[in-house]
Amino acid sequence: MNHPDHPGTSHGDLAQPVTLAPTVPPVASFADLELPAEVLRTLTELGVREPFPIQAATLPNALVGRDVLGRGRTGSGKTLAFGLPLVVRTAGRRAEPKQPLALILVPTRELAQQVTEALAPYADALRLRMATVVGGMSIGRQAAALRDGAEVVVATPGRLHDLIERGACRLGRVRITVLDEADQMCDMGFLPQVTEVLDQVHRDGQRMLFSATLDRDVDHLVRRYLHDPVVHSVDPSAGAVTTMDHHVLVVHGPDRYAVATEIAARDGRVLLFLDTKHAVDQLTRHLRGSGVHAAALHSGKSQPQRTRTLAQFKNGQVTVLVATNVAARGLHVDDLDLVVNIDPPTDPKDYVHRAGRTARAGESGRVVTLVLSGQRREMSRLMAEAGIEPTTTKVRSGEAELSRITGAKAPSGAPLDGGPAAPRPKNSNAPFRGLGTSKSASRGTGGKSRKASEARMLGEARKAARVRRGG
Repeated sequence: MNHPDHPGTSHGDLAQPVTLAPTVPPVASFADLELPAEVLRTLTELGVREPFPIQAATLPNALVGRDVLGRGRTGSGKTLAFGLPLVVRTAGRRAEPKQPLALILVPTRELAQQVTEALAPYADALRLRMATVVGGMSIGRQAAALRDGAEVVVATPGRLHDLIERGACRLGRVRITVLDEADQMCDMGFLPQVTEVLDQVHRDGQRMLFSATLDRDVDHLVRRYLHDPVVHSVDPSAGAVTTMDHHVLVVHGPDRYAVATEIAARDGRVLLFLDTKHAVDQLTRHLRGSGVHAAALHSGKSQPQRTRTLAQFKNGQVTVLVATNVAARGLHVDDLDLVVNIDPPTDPKDYVHRAGRTARAGESGRVVTLVLSGQRREMSRLMAEAGIEPTTTKVRSGEAELSRITGAKAPSGAPLDGGPAAPRPKNSNAPFRGLGTSKSASRGTGGKSRKASEARMLGEARKAARVRRGG
């Protein structure tokens, strides 16, 4: 179905550049673009010297108002690729109350905040006001920011929908619309809200869509809403990143927790992925009890908690971030060289997006996935679908091979929160319940084992407290 404003748009194979109008060739430097002096000065002050490939290809066309379809994984430099044209082409205009002039739509709160932080220096240089509109924060304050006037709005679809419904935001004056991580927004069920937004923005405005994949729902958005877009495909998949190593570590069930703990105790930061909020919280408590500076990130945390945790991970106060898939998209941390799937993902796209947290912007990185022997065949299928050929190794905790691949080492064992030291995982003859994809492993007596373990740890904590009080 074609958008009524753009009849006859058809793109065929979206991975190939298909355009009807002449395109502007890529540039070698920012100086080759007709950017305002304030923007060039800000780029220099921030140490941004040469454009990444997707920026070099996209900026010349976006700056002259062309619709852009950019295919590239997170970390390829997309934010400036759409952000610089957006602020430059909005500069000099003033927003009326509740009526922004440019809109960036993203799937998650974390990504919204990161995009805002990345673009704020350039917006400030051009005297543009920005507002961030996301869930988990005061909707009243966000409505007030829009009422005061904001030229550029960075938003998640759900909260923007709520503000539109309240009459706190009107999109008819938006002439530049960006969809970042469009595939993730579709995967999260936001397609109705995204189409609602695109139906309300200025009909003759510029649209830029960036996505790691161009599957059915994204294809629908492209065909319906983008007019003769310039298509740039850069760094299309994590499997193609030559600076990223992929490892599958086959572990013995009872040893799985000890392996995860030793990896977490390595020197340097590491991001650990698990499937459920409960498993994230449980592993985080264990790691802190083992002396590892770990913190949890999942949708059960308030937005201020999530923001603080990410800041601590970025500045090094926290060295281990234990997360659900909420962190698989949009999270950018410099020098993060190891991602570990404690729970193997069940979808190739989830693997690619988790993996994309490392080896960003040309840096090197390693992705490690823990599997039980019974999960190897399913993991091989998933890797093949993702276009990845991993190195598979059998490991046990305490072995040199585990340390060689991940930097694993024994934790200090000194608890961080004043509680009892975590019990040594190797003493257990049963696999940890709730750690690992093995949904089967969490059936049966899992709940009883967990309750017994937690009761035992609570008893030890009370005993320690009595000793401290002299009782």
